Amino acid sequence: MKVRIKFAKSGVMVYIGHLDLLRYFQKSMRRAQIDIKYSEGFSPHQIMSFAAPLGVGVISNGEYMDVELNSSEGKASFIDSLNEVMVPGVKILNAVLLPDKAKNAMSSVAAASYRIVRKDGGKIPEEVISSADVFIGQNEIMITKETKKNVMELDIKPHIYQFGIDSEEISLKVDASSAGNIKPMLVVEALYRYAGVDFDPLDMQIIRDEMYMDIGEGDERELVSLDSIGEDF
Repeated sequence: MKVRIKFAKSGVMVYIGHLDLLRYFQKSMRRAQIDIKYSEGFSPHQIMSFAAPLGVGVISNGEYMDVELNSSEGKASFIDSLNEVMVPGVKILNAVLLPDKAKNAMSSVAAASYRIVRKDGGKIPEEVISSADVFIGQNEIMITKETKKNVMELDIKPHIYQFGIDSEEISLKVDASSAGNIKPMLVVEALYRYAGVDFDPLDMQIIRDEMYMDIGEGDERELVSLDSIGEDF
């Protein structure tokens, strides 16, 4: 049986990198005595995969991982058993049984929603707020994106699905697919630059609230959370 787990990550655990988080969950499965399925061969490992890895320092209320189980005593017992062995900063929020033909979490991700706030609890500058409508209303939002191989000009406007701002936070829903993944801080930096306000990414805290899959047909986008296609078990 394929199960998709939704979990939150906060506190000191936001500074744990993806590979360490993978090892943490592998150990947690053993401590919780979850009947997880192992691969075959000379070096068997737990069958486990994550959706889009979270950057170090980012808080999240909507992380996902897929596991395969040999058996289970039910959803409530499964969640409770895992939460009993979780350290502070990681909490299991949901678990659903996936259809047999469901794509894995990583290949399903189409978008993600974020909130960006000031780490010091301060307000978003008024100059930034007053510039936001004109900024997001542009036909193009060009940025310079550096990769390991080159530097390229990129129009990120088509990859911004929702945008909101007030004195407390900037909210975004952006493309998170493998083909067009946009980091939220790129949008925020472009907004500050447009407003003529100095920007330091170290002053800002990113919170990822949810990840979505696209179940729309053709050019019609319909974004739903990654755990919306499963059922209780």
